[in-house]
Amino acid sequence: MKAHRTVLERLALKPPVWPFRTFDGPRGFGTCWRANGMSGSGGWQARRDCIEQILGPTRDALEDLQELEYERRFTKRPSGAFKNLIFAADGGKPDLVLRDAVNNEIEIVRHADACLVFTEPLPHRGLTWRQMVAWWQKNHQPDADEKSAADGLYRRLYRSLDSVPEQLLMITYCARYAEDGDYDLPALIPQVYLHYDPYTRRSGKQSRALYRQRMDFLLLAPDRSRIVIEVDGVQHYGRKNPPDVHDKVTWTAVPRLYAEMVAEDRRLRLAGYEIYRFGGYELTAPGSRQLLEEFFTELLARHQRPTL
Repeated sequence: MKAHRTVLERLALKPPVWPFRTFDGPRGFGTCWRANGMSGSGGWQARRDCIEQILGPTRDALEDLQELEYERRFTKRPSGAFKNLIFAADGGKPDLVLRDAVNNEIEIVRHADACLVFTEPLPHRGLTWRQMVAWWQKNHQPDADEKSAADGLYRRLYRSLDSVPEQLLMITYCARYAEDGDYDLPALIPQVYLHYDPYTRRSGKQSRALYRQRMDFLLLAPDRSRIVIEVDGVQHYGRKNPPDVHDKVTWTAVPRLYAEMVAEDRRLRLAGYEIYRFGGYELTAPGSRQLLEEFFTELLARHQRPTL
């Protein structure tokens, strides 16, 4: 009891009120033990309740203290509160408008039925595949078991992908979910839309409109990193030329496109995001699946929630 009190006082935490003060006597441990039915084989629940009553508040206070220390160690992560995810459009591109600038309320005014919207509170340790499956099960497949819901969600996400390299990246990462215990890996979220107002952008009233309308993939990792993965086809840095006399299509490099792309990368990095890029070409070459497997192994190891 003295050691317990000393540790808490050093941490500036309030010590608990114990239901006994000594071992013997009318206010002793033995009296408390007997009075609360903790004796014998039938008293196990009473003993657990006693421990919870005494040490539960200490546990809660230490967990809160740990969370505060964790926050201090990750002050360079993206600022602002998580609001929602608009992602995985499998039809027309959604048009988003900012309806309430004070509360940051976004409305999808076109093609809302083509995309998914996740509005659940974001857990402290990122967003896992298990949490995404539970959300999908609740909102889209309420009668399905977890495995069937996971399959339904995966198929729906896969339909939103634009290219073979993107599909390979999704397949390679999601294969990890099939391993025991790996439903708790971060969810790989495809085609995540950034919040911007397309109508304001077209009217020219927004001087700093976002260049990147959506991210190819987003991971919300256990260490609270927001990880963007982009798969770049030639359209990211080139302009398509008309077919020649042999119907062959070529592309011309456009420095302006490349400059816009890297400028937006800088903006997101300064906002606290991590960005990784793959060239579409390298994901169609031999050995591309192994390349992705090794990348994801190293990435996930780097972004584990650290121990304090």
